[in-house]
This record gives sequence, structure tokens and C-alpha cells, in this order.
Amino acid sequence: MFLSNFNYSILGTNENQRIVFIHGLMAFSANWRKIASKLQTDYQCLIYDQRGHGRSFKPAEGYAPEDYAQDLNKITDELGWNSFHLVGHSMGGRNAIVFADLYPAKVRTLTIEDMGPEADAQAFQYYEKMLNSIPTPFLSRDEYKQFFAQDFENNFKSKEQISVLSSFLQANLEQVEEGPNKGQYDWRFSKQAIFGTAKEGHTRDRWQEVSDLKMPTLLIRGENSHVLKRETFDKMLQSNHRIQGVEIKQAGHWIHYEKYEEFTAVLREFLGKF
Repeated sequence: MFLSNFNYSILGTNENQRIVFIHGLMAFSANWRKIASKLQTDYQCLIYDQRGHGRSFKPAEGYAPEDYAQDLNKITDELGWNSFHLVGHSMGGRNAIVFADLYPAKVRTLTIEDMGPEADAQAFQYYEKMLNSIPTPFLSRDEYKQFFAQDFENNFKSKEQISVLSSFLQANLEQVEEGPNKGQYDWRFSKQAIFGTAKEGHTRDRWQEVSDLKMPTLLIRGENSHVLKRETFDKMLQSNHRIQGVEIKQAGHWIHYEKYEEFTAVLREFLGKF
């Protein structure tokens, strides 16, 4: 079974109302658990680690949005999920756009959290600089906490709030269970997968896919986002009358983490219409 390649969880039992959540770059399924747990009384929610991330399989190549979309199509086929609401954050939002374009019959509604469709051939350089500046593996939890509190937060020039980025990265470290680095702390994800995704995900823009979306779509932007610029947000709304937009005040790129109550309320209101 293809599904055996993935780490996933299903929360809730309402098979008539289903949601699939797709995490962003360097993230993993648990990043959505708090939101899914808030919605599981009314919806059946699927959260999973995408390829190259968390505890799912990590192939040497195949990190274009189309590869991620094909994965989700096979996963939902095996689960028997033929119609669902789709929610994607950041890189997961781009993958969700491509999935909705390739498999529109499956997507009841689409929610894009803080991601635009532009191409950026240099995007991967930021992630290479970031990850190559972090000396994994760490010998202990105390060692990596000290590194992030001092070296990283003082020296890395982040595009986002450095404390939020630091917390996000530390959540992606786990204790190695076997091999020569057993007992040490290393990434949950594959670094090569991150670099490949950042490159392949931005080789061309996705404006055509956005303008072609055929399902009700919610676009959520953080007021202080460094990723989804206001002009891009407005252009996306103008490109397709099926897209409605919401901007959440005092939020950056990780809206569902920084303002989870507001995010959940906005999402619940939108999904309740369909």
C-alpha cells in the first residue's frame, strides 16, 4: 500500500464532512493537531507528514508540487476519501493549489494559508543558508536550546520574527533512535528534501492554476506576513471571483500557530457554508 510510506493520523468520525490539512516546508503533521482537535467534533480530519518530512518516506528526488499532489491523490484513494475540504499552509498551500487544479472533483473547498503563486528561482538559497548554519546533530537538548537562544537568534538574519522561527526549528529536532548518532538530536526532515522542494516549488509561477480554481476558496493572510505580500493577496482575489480573502491582524506567516483561535474561527465560518 502506498499509504504505508506516510505517517498520518485521522481525528474525528464525521465521514460526511472531511478536511485534509497540508503542512508547510520543514513542518510535519503535528503542526496541525491543535487546529484539527478543535474541529474534530464536526469534521473528520486527516493530518500527515508529506514526503521528505517528519516520519514519512524520504526519496532522493521528486519534490515538485505535482509530486506532492500525486501523493495526496493516492493517499485519499486508498482511504476512500473522494470529497473533502483542503487546507494548506505555506508550501502546503502551493501544493494544495496544484492538487486542486489536477484533481478538482475531490476538493469541496480550498483554503490557502499565507502563500502566493509567484516563482522565485533564488528561494532555496535562504533555506540553504539557514539549515547550513545549524550544526546538527546536537549532543543534547540543552546544547541545541543554548545554540538557538544565543548563536542563532543573535546571528541569523531571518525574514520572519526570529523567536517564532527558532521555536519552529527546535520543534523539528528529535532524538535519533539508531545508527552512529543514536541519542543525539537531528532533523525530522531530510535537508535534501527541503532544498529540492524550495527549488522545484518555485521554478515557475502558479497564476494560471489560481485563476482556474473551480471550488470556493478562502485565502488567509497574516497582516505582518513576509511571504504573502499585500499586493499579491489583492491580485489573487482579483484573479478569480471564487476566492475570498481574510487578513488576520497582528499575525505573521504562521497564522494558525500565532493566532490559532482567530484562524480556527475564520476557517470554521468558511467551511460551515459548504
